[in-house]
Amino acid sequence: MSTLLVVIIGLIGVLLGYIIGKSGGFGNNSLANLITELDHKKLQLQELQAEIDELKSKKDSGSHILGFTSGEPVPVAFDPELASSVIGRKVEENDLKIIEGIGPKIEELFKTSGIMSWKRLSETSVDRCNEILMKAGDRFAFHNPTTWPRQARLAYEGKWRDLKVWQDSLMGGLE
Repeated sequence: MSTLLVVIIGLIGVLLGYIIGKSGGFGNNSLANLITELDHKKLQLQELQAEIDELKSKKDSGSHILGFTSGEPVPVAFDPELASSVIGRKVEENDLKIIEGIGPKIEELFKTSGIMSWKRLSETSVDRCNEILMKAGDRFAFHNPTTWPRQARLAYEGKWRDLKVWQDSLMGGLE
């Protein structure tokens, strides 16, 4: 019986040795690989930190994208008939959904964030538009509001034909 026990223990030891050997084991070779990988990850971390610092300095220096800022928008009395005839559907004053890329949910997000009019959207930076979308979650984060302030300015100024021609050239609100 004791011989059988010794044989079983020996077989278990051989089996464990085989499994450990096949899985990479506890040898120096695994340790060397882990150290190399750690060094590589540290280098990647340093590069990413440098990139973050560079982006922060650009943001702080004011070189981020702003809304449409070439002069003050010129207000024009809203003409719903003209707007509707050019756009091709009923247009109500300050309806953000006429902006290519903005639907009912995004309009609701913007209005709850204080952007209630075409004028206000035209004065809003693209960065601020992105913040609103990001705060709303992944469902909205993929939207690109780059053209939204400029479209809103055209609407606010009553430049319906210019807006329609430009929107027809956009793909989902993108140039």
